Amino acid sequence: MTIEEFQEKFGIIGHSAAMKEVVATVMQVAPTDVTVLISGESGVGKEVIARAVHGASSRSEKEIVAVNCGAIPEGILESELFGHQRGAFTGAVDSRKGYFEIADGGTLFLDEIGDMPLPTQVKLLRVIETGEFMRVGSSSTQTSDVRVIAASNKSLQDEVAKGYFRQDLYFRLRSVNLFIPPLRERREDIPAFVEKFSKDFVERNKISFGGFTLDAVEALKSLDWPGNVRELKNLVESVIVLERGKRVDAGAIDKYLPKRETVYVGEPSGKFLPVRLDKTPEESERELILRALWEIKNDLVDLKTLMASGETARRLSLPLPHRLPEPSEEIRGSADGRDLNLEEMEKQLIKTAIERFHGNKRLAAEALGISMRSLYRKLQEYKLRDV
Repeated sequence: MTIEEFQEKFGIIGHSAAMKEVVATVMQVAPTDVTVLISGESGVGKEVIARAVHGASSRSEKEIVAVNCGAIPEGILESELFGHQRGAFTGAVDSRKGYFEIADGGTLFLDEIGDMPLPTQVKLLRVIETGEFMRVGSSSTQTSDVRVIAASNKSLQDEVAKGYFRQDLYFRLRSVNLFIPPLRERREDIPAFVEKFSKDFVERNKISFGGFTLDAVEALKSLDWPGNVRELKNLVESVIVLERGKRVDAGAIDKYLPKRETVYVGEPSGKFLPVRLDKTPEESERELILRALWEIKNDLVDLKTLMASGETARRLSLPLPHRLPEPSEEIRGSADGRDLNLEEMEKQLIKTAIERFHGNKRLAAEALGISMRSLYRKLQEYKLRDV
């Protein structure tokens, strides 16, 4: 089975190199009974990977039981995992099986295991190593044949250093460690997610939808998505409901995008700050653009100097035009010799930035110090869609 066939079978979306590497590892470890630790930020799809590990294993005919350790109160987590005897505590009117008994022969997925209290961690380590446990309130030992897959959005290594997580359990869990990168580090996967979520939601709810334009998808790709795949899915479904039957472009999708600060691929430099706070958002944005204009002028002078010294090939990581414009060409008067007004300067700057980066709007937005969302809005406002 190829990686693509495996992804299709188990619903793993993503064509990025990082996801291909994750899937290749899953295909290797799934047929074994080795314990797997899946790490990554909340919403990246850790449970999807866990279910793929189970589905490709010899235990696939049995059940996979998912338990969110952070959602169960500390006082009853042990009872939930190992079960309890009648009368073991107030309210225990009957004996009850725990998740280890329910998952016997199958897989137990322990999500957010970093939230598990230390006393329960001791008992978990024992059952992983020996397959033996005792119900709460019982003195007899029981056995269970369960494969454990754990997941955490915390760094368990850091939790060990802080004394919140047992080191021996950490070492036992991380026989194989699968790290799922956040969505912002695999932006090339976003179009596939958008297409899948749109298709599934439309079919499930029997509604019409015109789809997303390429500009709209580019706008989605420009965001950091701190909530990762889960956040992207929620936004796509909201847009489909509220824009029912329409084809959504970048301008239309702007009102649904999270209202956050400008998105940077790297660390923000802060060179366009401070900005006065007594201005409207539009005035502040224009001030940022005007400041960026002068920064680009300075950058162009530096770039020309580098080119003259033969250092360009070594120092530059981005393609630039064969001919760099003279700094004086960056801001020039109108045809009748008068200075450009603010809107014309803004329009000229945007055109210059996009041309400078050969049509790459993301790099142009970074150079301007504005978000992709703002750039697309300006392109629409100034009718620069063909730039």
